Parts: sequence; C-alpha cells; structure tokens
Amino acid sequence: MNANEYVEDAELEEIKRRKLIELQRRLAEEERRRRAMEEAEARKQALLRRILTPEARQRLANIKLVRPDFASFIEDQLITLVQSGRLPIPVTDELLRKILEEVDSQTRRETKIRIREKGW
Repeated sequence: MNANEYVEDAELEEIKRRKLIELQRRLAEEERRRRAMEEAEARKQALLRRILTPEARQRLANIKLVRPDFASFIEDQLITLVQSGRLPIPVTDELLRKILEEVDSQTRRETKIRIREKGW
C-alpha cells in the first residue's frame, strides 16, 4: 500500500465517521421530537379525562376513528374553552354534541355533484 492509498483510505474513513455522527445526531433529534409529541399528547389526554364525562369521551373517541383531524381540532378547542372559563366542567355528552353540531355547521362545505352528459 503506497502513501497515496493510505491517505485516500484515511479520508474515506473520516467521511464515513462524519456521516455516522450526522446520522446518529439526526436519529437522536427525531427521537427527542417523538418523545415530546408523545408527552404533549399524554398531557392533552389527561386533561380531556378530567374535563369530559365518560360518555363525551367515548363520543370523541368514535369521532377520532372516522375524522382524526376534526377530533384533534375539537379536543384543542374544548381545552381552550374550559381553560378560559367559557365551558363548565365536566363537559357532558349533550353539551359536546351541541358543540360538534355548531362547529360542523361552520366548517362543513356544501358539495355539489354535477353530471355532464357526453354530447355526441
């Protein structure tokens, strides 16, 4: 092995080492973000358990199965409204239904289906 090959091998090893360090850093950052999101979700769910009756929690869980984004939006809104004192604790199933109807009527877009006949 001549000196030139040794230098190339050393450079290659240095590049590999830097790439490995960068990959480890990215994985650690990703893991930290995942944990933070899990902790935030756990805090949110604990708060929802305190402010919702079991029936209201079940209704929200059913909605989450079908429309997860909408359910998450409703959860955030409920927490905000309770923290600002605009909703009583506990939020009952009946009150949750009223809130859902109101929010759904404001956010739902009317869909129109048009059928055009192909003209020959």
